Amino acid sequence: MSRDQFQKNSMYIETPEAFTDGSKNFDDDGRAKRTGTWVTASAHIITAVIGSGVLSLAWAIAQMGWIAGPAVLLAFSFITYFTSTLLADSYRSPDPVHGKRNYTYSEVVRSVLGGRKFQLCGLAQYINLIGVTIGYTITASISMVAVKRSNCYHKQGHDAKCYISNNPFMIIFACIQIVLSQIPNFHKLSWLSIVAAVMSFAYSSIGLGLSIAKVAGRGPAVRTSLTGVQVGVDVTGTEKVWRMFQAIGDIAFAYAYSNVLIEIQDTLKSSPPENQVMKRASLIGILTTTMFYMLCGCLGYAAFGNDAPGNFLTGFGFYEPFWLIDLANIFIAVHLIGAYQVFCQPIFGFVESKSKEKWSNSQFVNGEHAVNIPLCGTLHVNFFRVVWRTAYVVITALIAMIFPFFNDFLGLIGSLSFWPLTVYFPIEMYIKQSKMQRFSFTWTWMKILSWACLIVSIISAAGSIQGLAHDLKKYQPFKAQQ
Repeated sequence: MSRDQFQKNSMYIETPEAFTDGSKNFDDDGRAKRTGTWVTASAHIITAVIGSGVLSLAWAIAQMGWIAGPAVLLAFSFITYFTSTLLADSYRSPDPVHGKRNYTYSEVVRSVLGGRKFQLCGLAQYINLIGVTIGYTITASISMVAVKRSNCYHKQGHDAKCYISNNPFMIIFACIQIVLSQIPNFHKLSWLSIVAAVMSFAYSSIGLGLSIAKVAGRGPAVRTSLTGVQVGVDVTGTEKVWRMFQAIGDIAFAYAYSNVLIEIQDTLKSSPPENQVMKRASLIGILTTTMFYMLCGCLGYAAFGNDAPGNFLTGFGFYEPFWLIDLANIFIAVHLIGAYQVFCQPIFGFVESKSKEKWSNSQFVNGEHAVNIPLCGTLHVNFFRVVWRTAYVVITALIAMIFPFFNDFLGLIGSLSFWPLTVYFPIEMYIKQSKMQRFSFTWTWMKILSWACLIVSIISAAGSIQGLAHDLKKYQPFKAQQ
């Protein structure tokens, strides 16, 4: 999802070349001259935001109904746009137009807020990255299972008992990631990000088209309501509350792109000012994404009603045309193979750079060994990199096997990352840079917005944790689930 192709620019920035031909090919800080425009930035935002989060929107709408569901989605859309405009003004500091450029989100926080808040920002970012890699392992395995089950039902009939475990597919996914993780500077393989972005649009569009076909068809009637799943019919009163909290987290995850906004802005030409162009691009990107989300969420709810599945593509997975469902789920798996790598590369880079600083004389940590591979040329192998990256992939896969719950995990990731990265830091940096007077009207309502979003994040995290705990009670690890 998706957000993948922009993260790669944020953590691995090469040293600028010296000025060899004046300012013709370089910006004022010695880096290569940027050529991005509002058109390219808008496209970046759209492809960054639309990812696997779209798969859970029909379920989220089903928990809240026709009124609260779209209203919450629109509220997150507005908040995300508003805070993205504040973040755009923080790209240069101390002045938003003539100040020094900051190339990553964490650099912006360090430049404007500094100290402990910079450390908290790094903690929030890395928790989010780790959570996403675990979530992608779960999502990819679910899609692989959906392909196998749809083929099983197609061959044996819809009454067949096609119970298939996710675990073998998580192991397959992990093995692929272990191999890919050994390639140093994987972020330079931009073709994988391009493929991932195409896959994201493809499976989302297939899901949208299938929803329209299901609504237009004469299939069995589905139950929808203004308030979503019904107490006493679908869920208990307590379950209704917890599910609504979790649904809020799922929507937050679907809109989380703030941690790549600065990297997108860093692609823009310096004239006109980047913050003005970025605000325009954010408006176009968020409006487009919101329209797409409303269609997928609402049409998905209309297609499945209160029984909408957590991953709405798997809801089509056992009906015809089975080949189209298979194709969509294969697209998801391919997308997540690339997405996983780009999200874990910053983690790899951080740990390896810190390790090299601490054990600078260690041959195990710093030594590079050339290995000739037929047809592939020479590959430089570092033993620490092999051990550490393999261990990381194995650990995330084991966690995914223990907690293979798609909606709960997406909701938890969205809850943990939404408030600090999307709301708190942009508001705090804007207040600091603008030298806003304490307890002024603007200062007060911005603080109220921040605290309100913190409360929303807390309750949605609580809903996701409760969902995980509830699912674990009836879950049997390493056994095929229905």
